[in-house]
Amino acid sequence: MPATPTVRQWLLLTALTHRHFGATFRELAQELNVGEKTIRRDLVLLQSVGFPLEEEIGPRGRKTWRLAAGNGQPPGIGFAYDEALALYLGRRFLDPLSGTFLGEAADRALAKVRASLGRNALRYLDKMADRIHLTAVGAGDYAGHRDVIDALERGVDEEKATIIVYRSLRATEPVEHEVFPFGLARHRGSLYLVARSRDHDEEIRHFKVDRIERAEVTGFPFHRPADFDLAMHFEKSFGVFHGDGDVRVIVQFMPPVVRYVQEARWHKSQTLTKQKDGSLLSEFRLSTTEEIKHWIMSFGRQAIVLAPSELRREIVGEAKAILEAYGTIGSREDETRDGARTKHSRRLHPRESDL
Repeated sequence: MPATPTVRQWLLLTALTHRHFGATFRELAQELNVGEKTIRRDLVLLQSVGFPLEEEIGPRGRKTWRLAAGNGQPPGIGFAYDEALALYLGRRFLDPLSGTFLGEAADRALAKVRASLGRNALRYLDKMADRIHLTAVGAGDYAGHRDVIDALERGVDEEKATIIVYRSLRATEPVEHEVFPFGLARHRGSLYLVARSRDHDEEIRHFKVDRIERAEVTGFPFHRPADFDLAMHFEKSFGVFHGDGDVRVIVQFMPPVVRYVQEARWHKSQTLTKQKDGSLLSEFRLSTTEEIKHWIMSFGRQAIVLAPSELRREIVGEAKAILEAYGTIGSREDETRDGARTKHSRRLHPRESDL
């Protein structure tokens, strides 16, 4: 499978790092198995973003490209203790990507950081790292999704239509979809593909990467809208659920959970207003209420929806369903206990027919 532009450009830099006397377009194209025009575009791009690449004309007009600084070696970078620690902890946030291209790249980068540190810095780094623990309850494990993620990244980079085989949460069988991938988002330890789907009336949908069984990039290009911005796309989402609405959500939090709610920024649009009775009035502007509904319910009776009324009714309905479910379990337990008592009573006071 051809490498994505990002991977190819990294390989190109690696090749030039080990060619102290430079290389021609043809040599680089043969090494990376791509056309010379592609190599030319990549070199111009890398040069424009600041890499010290330069073209030289040798004997008989032979043109070569090479890395100018330090025979292909980047200048040394010294890390303060806190900087090294920050890089180390930042790598741990990528643990769910362990085994994938991104995770392996991060491992190599961390190894180079550690190699640049002295013995005392390493001792400090290892000591401090053990004092901070990152929980991973429910986090995705993408070690087995390397090929899928690589294909999705390639589809995004090259703006090529991609075929995914996807099994939704409620589906019994996987379904094939043709999508136009716009990017990847991470939410609560899981990755989601943001893509326009032909099978969903050209709507932008979110596909959980854990549920993508296969992904294949086609040769058909598409053009991502110039005004599309991944961050703006999620601006009114309370997570990864996305809608077309503009809903004003007002929730009153009771005193026992007020401090907890105030300690975090739950959404960009939130406003929190302390009330005289010690409660907290919170307001959000969202495109859909699906995710915030479950978040509100996690507070139990300590959170009351004041608006919109439809969301309030949905939560009341969920609460009634929970009561019914627990009531059914309670009835079964009562029946089991009553049956056990009756059986025990019969052993103590046998009927004539039992003799």
